[in-house]
Amino acid sequence: MGVKMGAKFALLIASSVLLISCSSSRKLENASQHAMQRLNCVKPDYLEAGDKVALISPSYFTSMENVTKAADVLRSWGLEPVIGPNVGKQFVGQYAGTVAERVSDMRWALSDPSVKAIICNRGGYGSIQMINELTLRELAASPKWIVGFSDITTFHGLWQNAGVMSIHGTMCSFLAKGGTDDTSTLMRDMLMGKVARYELPAHPQNITGKAKGVLVGGNLCTFAPNLGSQADATAHPDIILFIEEVEESMHNIDRQFNILMMNGVLSRCRGVILGEFIDCGNEFTYESVEAMLCEYLKKYNIPVLCGFPGGHGDVNLPLMMGAPVTLDVRSDGATLQFDIDGEPQSYAHDSPK
Repeated sequence: MGVKMGAKFALLIASSVLLISCSSSRKLENASQHAMQRLNCVKPDYLEAGDKVALISPSYFTSMENVTKAADVLRSWGLEPVIGPNVGKQFVGQYAGTVAERVSDMRWALSDPSVKAIICNRGGYGSIQMINELTLRELAASPKWIVGFSDITTFHGLWQNAGVMSIHGTMCSFLAKGGTDDTSTLMRDMLMGKVARYELPAHPQNITGKAKGVLVGGNLCTFAPNLGSQADATAHPDIILFIEEVEESMHNIDRQFNILMMNGVLSRCRGVILGEFIDCGNEFTYESVEAMLCEYLKKYNIPVLCGFPGGHGDVNLPLMMGAPVTLDVRSDGATLQFDIDGEPQSYAHDSPK
């Protein structure tokens, strides 16, 4: 290749690289500007007697016995359960069907205007496989409640980025036990328009303060890997971050928490709620997981509520994700209030274990 031809070729390559770089920069800048907008989520309609509620399994398989028992509970509440077409299927031993089948059931529930809410049958694993199979546009076009926790955390993030509130609450495998416990009835009440105001006792690891923000989060090892995806609701400012975990080592919880810090998540928090950490490791000599995490949180000068009864324990108080909340942590206790329309309902929880 001649010198002149080589110079022209080099200039062409350089120009192309610059064009790609500038284009990528603009995309990143636009994404960053979108992420820096405060979440403003709509509240789906509260449920009324006779409304249809879809039962779907977007993660791991659960028995049809659990699903039918949960459906009976919903009927006792005056609601009409409808079961997803692919519920009951099992794929490679654990999943509740293939990705395509699970996405199909989600779209079936979203596209049916008579379905007013979606309750997930079980968590486990698999929601991350569906992140790029759904669009925020289709979620926003049909705003309806989705209920669940654990692996369902991914869908809460998707719902919030689509501008829709959701409920971090119990699922069919728990409802099948009868549905008369506080965990179940409070979730029912929340779906039907009773807005909780939780009163919690003092906790030795609490960091006092008062803050307002939009509630996001859920299971730590579910939402931390979603950073940067369209299911990442932590990318927004003025958030109140809820975290819970089950059967994880202390060092993996520490790792995931450091990932949040390195990505600026904690800097965007107005407050943090630490839920329950069930059957988690104790390989370090920290007094508890909360004590370990609060060592990091002290430097942010934000209120931290520890021991909130939410997650994988026997009591899993429902949380309205994407809702504006007021968190007030005092030396004598704490309150968490959802600042949305609805019938106020106070609930005082017993002292932490």
